[in-house]
Amino acid sequence: MLKIIRQYFHKSYRDSMVVQSLLTLVLRVLGVLLLFGFTLFLTKNYSAHIIGQYDFVRTFLFVVGSICLLGFEQSILYFKGRLSGIKAIDGIKNTYKKMVVVLLVMSVVLYAIIFILDENWVNNYFADRNVYSMLLQATSILFFYALTVLNTEVFRALDHLYVAELFRNTIKYIPVMVGSIILLSTSQEVLLPQVFSYGFVVLGVASSLLLLYYFSTSAGSFANNSFSYKEITTKSYPIAISGMAMFLLMSFDVLFLKKYRDDATVAYYGVAVKIITMLTMIVLTVTITISSKISEYFQAENWKELHNILKKSSRLILLISLPIALFLAVFVSPILAFFGKDYLVAKEPLLILLFGQFICAFFGSARVYLNMTGRQAIFQRTLLIAVGINFVLNRFLIPVYGMNGAAIAFVVSTFFWNIVAAIIIYKKDKLIVLFH
Repeated sequence: MLKIIRQYFHKSYRDSMVVQSLLTLVLRVLGVLLLFGFTLFLTKNYSAHIIGQYDFVRTFLFVVGSICLLGFEQSILYFKGRLSGIKAIDGIKNTYKKMVVVLLVMSVVLYAIIFILDENWVNNYFADRNVYSMLLQATSILFFYALTVLNTEVFRALDHLYVAELFRNTIKYIPVMVGSIILLSTSQEVLLPQVFSYGFVVLGVASSLLLLYYFSTSAGSFANNSFSYKEITTKSYPIAISGMAMFLLMSFDVLFLKKYRDDATVAYYGVAVKIITMLTMIVLTVTITISSKISEYFQAENWKELHNILKKSSRLILLISLPIALFLAVFVSPILAFFGKDYLVAKEPLLILLFGQFICAFFGSARVYLNMTGRQAIFQRTLLIAVGINFVLNRFLIPVYGMNGAAIAFVVSTFFWNIVAAIIIYKKDKLIVLFH
């Protein structure tokens, strides 16, 4: 296997897609190491109860954020691919402006919805008198969170790939890291969820200022090269539903664990999920790198290049995933013990998640292919079914099996949408996204 890996990289080290993916992967690895370091700091200095609340608010913000974004963070790359095809990439500026207006409207609407919910009902449902206030505070900064995510992908659309990766995987942790240190020194640890939420105000402003600078230094006219609000929304909302579905797949487990177990269990399971991000990071790194190219080749009906890029990406994903998966499987206990002996209870769910994510690595770029080729609605329906499966499995497995039930539910539903997506792609375009 090592010989095959060496031969593959020796043959393709000059390939721009491979080189770009690997450089992006390096930045993401640094981000993961930073996340691990921060997680270690929290587990050593904060109680599992507070960390569980932090993970709960974090999960909630990701879910409502995906609703607010309406899929813009992915569709901006789709539109960039279309604009590249007609040599009008600068039109991304007006498209971005319209997206920001929609984000503002959506964030106000979602805040109003949370605001009118009955506080006692929310608190009683989760058996926690602080839940409603935490959710309301998180929703109050929703616009800045969504703006940060969108700006990060606009950096990518403008070919500032490494700046995008720094914001996505490193810079976004700085406010909460600094805040957590200040809270610890002032004995205000209970405010960690709030510090995490309001950190996105800083990130939203900083990323916007940098983006304005990039726009001001870009050459070309922006007046006639953009899309209408209708077209932006029409092409984006299926991606939004797909994105929301993806977050729900990663959120039902946390929500049900909080309801049927406790905040400490959420914290233990959250560490296992963070460790698994090492594998999901590989898939996302490669697929994001090739996303606009998929759209461009598909629009031009360049099937040969489309086949080649899918083949390269599937091989790269699996060949990098294999050694990482083996390392995590062999050293699972020492890794968990590193965060504290209490976190060893997450060993079994971590192994289940690890097995599932490694199997899904075989499916390469299935998700991004459907989104970048106008098949958003097909992928949306597939994911909605997967969400239904995930919800039912979590609802019935978590009360009985706890974290193991949550991990099984995630693996089964994720495997379902991956294999269905691969079958659809082959039937529609006779292209193989599986490792081959």
